[in-house]
Amino acid sequence: MKLPEIPHGTNVLGVGIDQIEVSRIRDSLEKHGDHFLNKIFSSEEQSYCMEKADPAPFLAARFAAKEATAKALGTGFGPHFGWLDSEVSNGRAGEPILLFNQKAQSLIQSKEANKALISLTHLEGIASAIVILIRE
Repeated sequence: MKLPEIPHGTNVLGVGIDQIEVSRIRDSLEKHGDHFLNKIFSSEEQSYCMEKADPAPFLAARFAAKEATAKALGTGFGPHFGWLDSEVSNGRAGEPILLFNQKAQSLIQSKEANKALISLTHLEGIASAIVILIRE
Protein backbone atom coordinates (compact mmCIF):
# COMPACT_ATOMS: atom_id res chain seq x y z
CA MET A 1 0.00 0.00 0.00
CA LYS A 2 1.38 3.37 -1.00
CA LEU A 3 0.84 6.23 1.44
CA PRO A 4 -0.76 9.35 0.00
CA GLU A 5 1.61 12.19 -0.76
CA ILE A 6 1.02 15.69 0.51
CA PRO A 7 -0.07 17.77 -2.50
CA HIS A 8 2.53 20.13 -3.94
CA GLY A 9 1.96 23.73 -2.89
CA THR A 10 0.06 23.00 0.29
CA ASN A 11 1.12 24.52 3.56
CA VAL A 12 0.28 21.38 5.57
CA LEU A 13 3.41 19.26 5.76
CA GLY A 14 2.57 16.70 8.42
CA VAL A 15 -0.31 15.53 10.59
CA GLY A 16 -0.21 13.36 13.68
CA ILE A 17 -2.88 12.25 16.13
CA ASP A 18 -2.72 10.15 19.26
CA GLN A 19 -5.03 8.97 21.99
CA ILE A 20 -4.14 7.32 25.30
CA GLU A 21 -5.99 5.92 28.26
CA VAL A 22 -5.41 8.12 31.31
CA SER A 23 -5.15 4.98 33.45
CA ARG A 24 -1.94 3.96 31.62
CA ILE A 25 -0.29 7.23 32.57
CA ARG A 26 -1.62 7.01 36.13
CA ASP A 27 -0.21 3.46 36.44
CA SER A 28 3.20 4.54 35.08
CA LEU A 29 3.27 7.47 37.46
CA GLU A 30 2.44 5.24 40.44
CA LYS A 31 4.89 2.48 39.46
CA HIS A 32 7.84 4.56 38.23
CA GLY A 33 7.34 8.04 39.73
CA ASP A 34 10.12 10.52 38.99
CA HIS A 35 11.91 8.15 36.59
CA PHE A 36 8.83 8.10 34.35
CA LEU A 37 8.25 11.85 34.67
CA ASN A 38 11.86 12.78 33.91
CA LYS A 39 12.08 10.42 30.93
CA ILE A 40 8.96 11.77 29.20
CA PHE A 41 8.21 15.29 30.42
CA SER A 42 10.17 18.53 30.75
CA SER A 43 10.42 20.12 34.18
CA GLU A 44 7.95 22.81 33.04
CA GLU A 45 5.42 20.20 31.90
CA GLN A 46 5.83 18.37 35.19
CA SER A 47 5.33 21.53 37.24
CA TYR A 48 2.19 22.49 35.33
CA CYS A 49 0.60 19.05 35.55
CA MET A 50 1.58 18.20 39.12
CA GLU A 51 -0.14 21.38 40.37
CA LYS A 52 -3.48 19.94 39.28
CA ALA A 53 -5.71 18.04 41.71
CA ASP A 54 -5.45 15.06 39.35
CA PRO A 55 -2.30 15.36 37.22
CA ALA A 56 -2.84 12.15 35.22
CA PRO A 57 -5.21 13.55 32.54
CA PHE A 58 -2.92 16.54 31.94
CA LEU A 59 0.16 14.31 31.71
CA ALA A 60 -1.73 11.97 29.38
CA ALA A 61 -2.65 14.83 27.04
CA ARG A 62 1.01 15.87 26.87
CA PHE A 63 2.09 12.26 26.31
CA ALA A 64 -0.38 12.08 23.41
CA ALA A 65 0.99 15.38 22.07
CA LYS A 66 4.53 13.99 21.96
CA GLU A 67 3.27 10.87 20.16
CA ALA A 68 1.29 12.99 17.70
CA THR A 69 4.36 15.15 17.06
CA ALA A 70 6.49 12.09 16.28
CA LYS A 71 3.81 10.97 13.83
CA ALA A 72 3.52 14.39 12.20
CA LEU A 73 7.29 14.43 11.73
CA GLY A 74 7.17 10.94 10.24
CA THR A 75 10.02 9.73 12.44
CA GLY A 76 8.45 8.03 15.42
CA PHE A 77 10.68 7.99 18.49
CA GLY A 78 14.34 7.17 18.08
CA PRO A 79 17.60 8.87 17.21
CA HIS A 80 15.91 11.70 15.27
CA PHE A 81 13.20 12.64 17.78
CA GLY A 82 12.92 11.85 21.47
CA TRP A 83 10.47 12.38 24.31
CA LEU A 84 12.19 15.51 25.59
CA ASP A 85 12.69 17.15 22.18
CA SER A 86 9.25 18.79 22.38
CA GLU A 87 7.33 20.42 25.18
CA VAL A 88 3.72 21.49 25.56
CA SER A 89 3.48 24.95 27.05
CA ASN A 90 0.65 27.45 27.27
CA GLY A 91 0.16 30.68 25.38
CA ARG A 92 -1.16 33.93 26.82
CA ALA A 93 -4.78 32.82 26.65
CA GLY A 94 -3.97 29.38 28.09
CA GLU A 95 -3.95 27.67 24.68
CA PRO A 96 -1.47 24.84 24.20
CA ILE A 97 1.62 25.58 22.16
CA LEU A 98 4.45 23.30 21.14
CA LEU A 99 8.03 24.25 21.90
CA PHE A 100 11.01 22.42 20.40
CA ASN A 101 14.65 22.08 21.32
CA GLN A 102 17.32 22.80 18.70
CA LYS A 103 17.44 19.18 17.50
CA ALA A 104 13.69 19.08 16.87
CA GLN A 105 13.70 22.56 15.29
CA SER A 106 16.29 21.35 12.79
CA LEU A 107 14.16 18.31 12.00
CA ILE A 108 11.07 20.46 11.48
CA GLN A 109 13.01 22.80 9.21
CA SER A 110 14.28 19.82 7.21
CA LYS A 111 10.62 18.97 6.56
CA GLU A 112 10.22 22.57 5.32
CA ALA A 113 7.78 23.39 8.13
CA ASN A 114 8.10 26.39 10.39
CA LYS A 115 5.13 26.06 12.75
CA ALA A 116 3.27 23.36 14.63
CA LEU A 117 -0.41 23.66 15.50
CA ILE A 118 -1.68 21.59 18.41
CA SER A 119 -4.95 20.75 20.08
CA LEU A 120 -5.36 18.72 23.27
CA THR A 121 -8.39 17.25 24.95
CA HIS A 122 -9.01 14.90 27.83
CA LEU A 123 -11.86 13.26 29.60
CA GLU A 124 -11.69 11.23 32.77
CA GLY A 125 -10.48 8.15 30.91
CA ILE A 126 -9.02 9.26 27.56
CA ALA A 127 -6.63 12.00 26.42
CA SER A 128 -6.04 12.98 22.80
CA ALA A 129 -3.83 15.32 20.81
CA ILE A 130 -3.47 16.36 17.21
CA VAL A 131 -0.44 18.11 15.71
CA ILE A 132 -0.29 19.73 12.29
CA LEU A 133 3.03 20.89 10.84
CA ILE A 134 2.66 23.84 8.50
CA ARG A 135 4.68 26.22 6.42
CA GLU A 136 3.51 29.81 6.79
